[in-house]
Amino acid sequence: MKFSRDHGLAERRTTATDAKAALLQAYKAAHAAADPEREARKAERAARAEERVKRHAERDRLKVEEKARAEREAREREEALVAEARAEKDAREQAESARIARVVEDEAARKAERDRRYAARKARQN
Repeated sequence: MKFSRDHGLAERRTTATDAKAALLQAYKAAHAAADPEREARKAERAARAEERVKRHAERDRLKVEEKARAEREAREREEALVAEARAEKDAREQAESARIARVVEDEAARKAERDRRYAARKARQN
């Protein structure tokens, strides 16, 4: 069975406007009914976001501390290597100085022995 009534443009527009108003009213009613639930979800999201920010701040702080510790350890290792190299250099220089001192002493002893022999030979010749 057809709807025999002829609808004019104005009536169709009015019907559409009423339908839109009814949909909007239904949406607002559903929205208001879900409002406490929505507020709870919103608060939960805000709490999660705050926790996330705290975690990121803690992570960043730990990264900075780790970087500082790594730099300090690298600096300490470098200082230890420099100290070790300096100690090796000092030991080599000390060994070289000791060797030179022994050579000078040996040379002085040979010269003294040569002078003694020379003096003994001169004493025998006279």
